[in-house]
Amino acid sequence: MSNKTWFITGTSTGLGRLMTERLLARGDRVIATLRKPGALDDQQAAYGQQLHVLLLDVTDTEAIRGVVKQAFEYAGRIDVLVSNAGYGLFGAAEEVSDAQITRQIATNLTGPVQLIRAVLPYLRQQGGGRVVQVSSEGGQIAWPNFSLYHATKWGIEGFIESVAQEVAPFGIDFLIAEPGPTATNFAAGIDSAEPMNCYDDTPAGEVRRGLADGSIAINGDAGKTVDAIIAAADADKPAIRLALGSKAYHAIHEALATRLQVLEDTKAVALSVDKDA
Repeated sequence: MSNKTWFITGTSTGLGRLMTERLLARGDRVIATLRKPGALDDQQAAYGQQLHVLLLDVTDTEAIRGVVKQAFEYAGRIDVLVSNAGYGLFGAAEEVSDAQITRQIATNLTGPVQLIRAVLPYLRQQGGGRVVQVSSEGGQIAWPNFSLYHATKWGIEGFIESVAQEVAPFGIDFLIAEPGPTATNFAAGIDSAEPMNCYDDTPAGEVRRGLADGSIAINGDAGKTVDAIIAAADADKPAIRLALGSKAYHAIHEALATRLQVLEDTKAVALSVDKDA
């Protein structure tokens, strides 16, 4: 397999950092973005020009366009874009603040949308490419206290399903990675709302206590997760969605089965509203 050039956002920690390390170790070239300088200094020292680091806050649309331009001018060709930057907002819908909502949507939804939009002209001009969006099981299921996080993940997955159809004729395809609970620093980066006592004895309160006491199991291995994403990105024709982890697989399977049953249960009503022949 020939070496590839990857463009990865959110590389200072977590899956993005680990993916950068794995790709550099196998000889690929990585253009890595992060919000604060210094996080990849050790990798820069070890791999030199194989790694090119750019500063980027994905909430800044103009900065996205500028950094994408720099990346393609530097690399000439980019084979895989990995849209990885993101974080979780935790709190019942009425607990979270307007500012928290704005930042969550700007980072997890608007940012990836604008990143993908900025990259598409370059991928068209070079005759194709692959976009990997790091979503989560939260793009297919919903937990209490993560309503805004789910809104962004369901939103970006819907965006990609549509765009994938638009650009397939140009040789551009997409992979949506959906990890379940994984041993990264995701929990440490969660933005939590000020809790309201009225939610203590509700499902939202149960989830809050579960995260606090560790009773919500995290069984995903970060290294295996990154290896699986890279392998799928290397494949000739990967499926558009990739659930990662047993919890993600079973939770998504149950959610889809439940939605399908609801659809079947309401079939008669759905068919009844067509215009008369």
